[in-house]
Amino acid sequence: MRIRSVLTSLAVVSGALFAPGIGVLTTAGAAHAVTKISHATATSMFSASGITWSSSGNCSDRNNPTCTSFEQLNLATALGAQTLKSASGCALNITGGTEVGHASGTYSHWNGYKLDFAKAKCLATYIQNNFTYIGVRGDGAPQWQSASGNVYADEGNHWDVTYYNCGGC
Repeated sequence: MRIRSVLTSLAVVSGALFAPGIGVLTTAGAAHAVTKISHATATSMFSASGITWSSSGNCSDRNNPTCTSFEQLNLATALGAQTLKSASGCALNITGGTEVGHASGTYSHWNGYKLDFAKAKCLATYIQNNFTYIGVRGDGAPQWQSASGNVYADEGNHWDVTYYNCGGC
């Protein structure tokens, strides 16, 4: 019975070490099991931090591309947005979440890794002055990377942010 307790403890500790945004052994290049949250949980977190959100369709249906949904958002992504708000002091308005209509891939909007933020001078200044320019993406969007590894792409009319972790929360 003692061996089972030790193995269980080791499993919990190793799980924490490799959890995105929590452990010390995470990297931006490896996919990990993530904690998903509901739309209601995300909006509660964003409201508490003073982060706003909007959608062209004035809705939150994940299966409607004109909505802005946070259903199945990664907890680390929501925490990353809160970290960005706190660190930058900028007003943040999320215009894209986990709804259909974005590019696919492992680190996609649909899979909970990305948020779109409305363009604002404060946010652009913060990103460009505090993060490292890493060149243009395949679609031509210039990109900056935070010290924690999250990537901020200027898509012209909004910032497309990929959160591999919570950004130092």
